[in-house]
Amino acid sequence: MKENKNTKKESKSSKNEDGGFNPYWIYAILGVLLVVSLFLSGGFGGADDKKITQNQFVKEMLLADDVERVVVVNDKQVEIYLKKEVIENNEKYKDLKDSKGVFDSYDAYFTIANDKQFAEDLNVLKSKHAELEDMNVEYEQRESIMDTLIFFLPILLFVFIFFFFMRRMGGGMGGGNQIFSIGKSKATLFDQNSTSQVTFKDVAGLGEAKEEVMEIVDFLKEPQKYTRLGGKIPKGALLIGAPGTGKTLLAKAMAGEAKVPFFSISGSDFVEMFVGVGASRVRDLFKQAREKAPCIIFVDEIDAIGRARGKNSIQGGNDERENTLNQLLVEMDGFGTDKGIILIAATNRPDVLDPALLRPGRFDRQIHVDRPDLKEREQIFRVHVKNIKLEKDLDISKLAALTPGFVGADIANICNEAALIAARNNKDAIGLEDFNAAIDRVIGGLEKKNKIISKDEKKRIAFHEAGHAVSSWFLEHASPLVKVTVVPRGQSLGAAWYMPNERNLTTKEQMLDEMAATLAGRAAEQLVFGQISTGAQNDLDKVTSTAYSMVVIYGMTEKVGNVSYYELMKNDTFQKPYSDDTARIIDEEVKSIIEEQYQRVLALLRDKMPELEKVAMVLLEKEVIVKDDVVKLIGERPFLVEKNEEEIEKSEESSSEEASEGNQELDDKETLEA
Repeated sequence: MKENKNTKKESKSSKNEDGGFNPYWIYAILGVLLVVSLFLSGGFGGADDKKITQNQFVKEMLLADDVERVVVVNDKQVEIYLKKEVIENNEKYKDLKDSKGVFDSYDAYFTIANDKQFAEDLNVLKSKHAELEDMNVEYEQRESIMDTLIFFLPILLFVFIFFFFMRRMGGGMGGGNQIFSIGKSKATLFDQNSTSQVTFKDVAGLGEAKEEVMEIVDFLKEPQKYTRLGGKIPKGALLIGAPGTGKTLLAKAMAGEAKVPFFSISGSDFVEMFVGVGASRVRDLFKQAREKAPCIIFVDEIDAIGRARGKNSIQGGNDERENTLNQLLVEMDGFGTDKGIILIAATNRPDVLDPALLRPGRFDRQIHVDRPDLKEREQIFRVHVKNIKLEKDLDISKLAALTPGFVGADIANICNEAALIAARNNKDAIGLEDFNAAIDRVIGGLEKKNKIISKDEKKRIAFHEAGHAVSSWFLEHASPLVKVTVVPRGQSLGAAWYMPNERNLTTKEQMLDEMAATLAGRAAEQLVFGQISTGAQNDLDKVTSTAYSMVVIYGMTEKVGNVSYYELMKNDTFQKPYSDDTARIIDEEVKSIIEEQYQRVLALLRDKMPELEKVAMVLLEKEVIVKDDVVKLIGERPFLVEKNEEEIEKSEESSSEEASEGNQELDDKETLEA
């Protein structure tokens, strides 16, 4: 069967090569025309060498009785035909003989201004010289081929440029039909003959979203099951989620599971430089879908054409993207529910989409693809480690606990990096240390062990990172420490890794503790060295953003009150939704929050100065320390023990399902000791 398909493809390609239009014919035609024009103009025969003056004609040729006949062409040019025996025997005509062209037969020529005056002068000479009476004088009116070529050459050049750009814009859609297929849809069709290799078994960690998508596939497989009670099959579903969460992967699984045609296209494929092409491609896409119904249309990154209309547009301009969106809206309203066409779209920017696109009747369902939690990350890891060789005692649950906030694309990258690191170290299997190194590289970047850093700078970096470690150790709501290093990574000179708590809500106290721990690096520098450096720039960015969010978005200050300007600022980015007085109060509150937490962490580190010095000295010596090292130096974290005991008691009293969830939470804490 494969050989037959290959032969079909080969015959099809050969057919396109034989029957299709080849642009190189244009080059050949232009080359031939150029050669012919050079011949006709004497370019290969030295026409300029055969040009003489009228005096030369009279004195050297005419009076010497060497001229056989004269032809006056178009009353402007006089062609001279010499006697054959004269050209053969007379040495003075050797140059004229050598410059004779291929297509011309005259021996010399000159131009005249007035043909009547030339005829009168020639008659006078004939009357004076009897030997000239036998010379024939002819008059001809010729159409110049060069003039015709000059007229058609710009047209041919324009046609060539037009064909050239049409081939470029055609996107490789085949042969000479590209010029006419620029408005055709570029959607890739997956059907029974070209099935996708991805199925729902390959999609892990997206429980609710996968159920929604599987139900849509079931709609098309058994529509009577849902329509028998009067229900209508939804027209469209919008997949919303952060980059890398698996929106496109879900669509690929739909293509692999659905037994109906599946059209896949990107939103940018509708955008073109020519007016009306995007709308034409939308019409053609839905025309093909109607012919293949029931079917699924998947549009990836729909925000490329679905942005809200009327924003940032030129007054009086014709926006091609808006025309494409308008046609998409019309097509989604145009086909009926009994057609069996479902439109699936994916985006990570739902805030910029046009409201008309999101209303029920077009996208009836909005499926949110969230970041995976602990259990879902473990499932994703198990999918990606199937094709790599692991150590037998490797615990996948620990890998899931070490990657909070990671999406499916991040986890796939970590598995690949771990395999490369293990191979680089000539290992036979991939272990936990390889995954730790891969996580560090993905988060912090490549280690730069050879970077030259002075002793004073390294000491300052060590105290800076020790300040983060000690403050997070003694702040109740700060994220627990995992590892600290003074080895440069990426753009940073040092780094600290924490295990953030996976929570759905964050209190004001938790945000303040996180801010204090972030400012601890600069506070440690000020306490130890009496001065600050530029190393806290990233920390200041984080605390400023957090403080601004507390005041403007979450309403966590008394002076500003319980107000949020998030939606107002999102809808109008050019004008602030509050007055200048309110802006002044916001600035004062932000500065007050940051300064309060800075003084708070200064006092904490001042009390914990011995612990700070111990951590910094060991960090200078070992360059990398983990949680166990910190425990040996300054003791157990006071808040972690109490939480573990409470969780153990709750897990013993709860049901088996709740107990399993509690054990997963304990695994989060146990990974700190890994």
